[in-house]
Amino acid sequence: MDQRGYLKFILTVLVLVIAFFGHVLITAVDRVRDSNMRILEKLEALPGKIALVSRPADSSASVAHTTIPEQSKIANREFFDPKAEVGGRLIQATSADTANMNSLVNNDAAASEFNSLCNSSLAERNYEKPEEFQGLLAESWSISPDHLVYRIKLRKGVYWHDFTDPVTGKEHRNVEVTAADFKFYVDVVKNPDVNCEPMRGYLADLEEVKIIDDYEFEVRWNKPYYGSLMVTLGLSPMPRHLYWAYDGPFDGKRFNDDHIRNRMIVGCGAYMFVRWDKDRRVIFRRNPRYFGNRYGAAPALEYLVYEIIKHPNTRFQALLSGDLDRLALTPDQWMQRTDSEPFRDGTLKRYKYLSFSYSYIGWNLRNPLFADAKVRRALTMLIDREKIRRDIYFGLAETVTGPFSPTGIYADPTIKPYPYDPIAAKKLLAEAGWKDEDGDGILEKSGKKFTFTMLQVASSTTQQRMMPIIKETLAAAGVDMKIQNVEWSVYVQRLEEQTFEACCLAWTSPPDPDPYQVWHSSQAGIRGSSNHIGFKNAQVDQFIEELRRTFDPKRRVELAHRFCQILHEQQPYTFLFAPYNLLAQSGRYKNVRIFPLGMPESLFWVPTLNQHSVPNL
Repeated sequence: MDQRGYLKFILTVLVLVIAFFGHVLITAVDRVRDSNMRILEKLEALPGKIALVSRPADSSASVAHTTIPEQSKIANREFFDPKAEVGGRLIQATSADTANMNSLVNNDAAASEFNSLCNSSLAERNYEKPEEFQGLLAESWSISPDHLVYRIKLRKGVYWHDFTDPVTGKEHRNVEVTAADFKFYVDVVKNPDVNCEPMRGYLADLEEVKIIDDYEFEVRWNKPYYGSLMVTLGLSPMPRHLYWAYDGPFDGKRFNDDHIRNRMIVGCGAYMFVRWDKDRRVIFRRNPRYFGNRYGAAPALEYLVYEIIKHPNTRFQALLSGDLDRLALTPDQWMQRTDSEPFRDGTLKRYKYLSFSYSYIGWNLRNPLFADAKVRRALTMLIDREKIRRDIYFGLAETVTGPFSPTGIYADPTIKPYPYDPIAAKKLLAEAGWKDEDGDGILEKSGKKFTFTMLQVASSTTQQRMMPIIKETLAAAGVDMKIQNVEWSVYVQRLEEQTFEACCLAWTSPPDPDPYQVWHSSQAGIRGSSNHIGFKNAQVDQFIEELRRTFDPKRRVELAHRFCQILHEQQPYTFLFAPYNLLAQSGRYKNVRIFPLGMPESLFWVPTLNQHSVPNL
């Protein structure tokens, strides 16, 4: 889906994953996540939804013109309740603060979510029919037959949020969003001095943004790329008037380290950034000038607040006391603590659905301990995933075998999880040369003990319960796993610097994937890359590259399955679980709906009589 608007939708999923794993790194592919439908074929096969006609012969490219009919003037308008009353709040909790608010240089779930609230993209997917794109900032668009040129026509009268530059003191009022703001965004991402490697990989084949006039531009790709549709329509503008305040030309290094401006968000979306109280809360307020108001497609809630509460029990107590309106629950909370009066009388309601994320243990392949695929398979077979699923998750998770959604077409159903089998695992370790030569209970090879350290997120109660189980089963086979408990900011730094031996994290799992960022060899040596384990495989690279340029659905599925088979054999990750989203929410919210891709909070509203204020605003 689109990079910004979609996050209002899918990051509900991420908040829930955070409850399991402390905090979750998300990738640019998460922000532009697509559907598992036949996207490009569907664009031509939706009668009454999208019509294709020829452009004039003097166009700069031979394209088929995509028009948006009157009933779809803005994405998902049909799901907003016309009876909604403006006002009220939604207070949520997150377990850790973010480093800054610049989601290009901060590859963190919270920063991405906050920016998605404040900005808009060209289009987003229909909530109910995710194969269908509908316009947001784009009034219409055109696509060339070779999928190399996208011509975008912008809505007029869309304005940036007013703000005062915190460095210069200059006020910026009534600044309209134009085509130049989209070109600026692409130029910034493609600037090698800007620390946004995950996003840059997905724009690598984007040749240029060519401005026609203030309200029309072309996005040109230099080679066919299956994801070009979702990436193009997922583009968001960037406020030039904020970052062109530098003396002279744009400075990428200064952009990375602009700590003052990177504490704020300037967008053109449904919510405006109010303030960030470090390690306490982040506050957003409804944008009265949001262009969606014209079409009856604007959120009704006046305030969105994110409280930073590290301890899960404290978060749960805040929910019961009414200080939080919404909370992602851990499995034990869901099973053992939701039989109280607020849940019985409807004050709080529960929602459950399978997430689009998966958890994993990542083995740093630069470490000689994990260089042999036999060793990695043995480690997987020494982890009793069924016991963890049963005892830690209370059955509220599904065991996964690869990086694709287990309910999607790209996951290979013929691949079965490696069983918990200590005997077979010990045999594999022996074949790889690991033996207990001195009888101390720890395997060794060439004088080196099989000892390593697993990073554990300090705020994750799930990891705190899970890691001792893994440590115990590994120890029984002669593998010594130490556990290092670290705060999230330190965890991220260790990943970026690749100074870790093993980690436990989660990714979102897009139904229509582009595995390039996480699995391609070219990403392995880049600081801050999502391929933090350093995985390199020439055959996998070939499959990924062909997958990116293949539009035939059957061939895409075939390539994805072969890719999954290699990962299953190589086990660079021990794939763990796709957890269920477990959400508790105040019963006073109306128009709460679950769609194929999630639970969009933009639709919520509260009757005036039940609206609560934001304390200590």
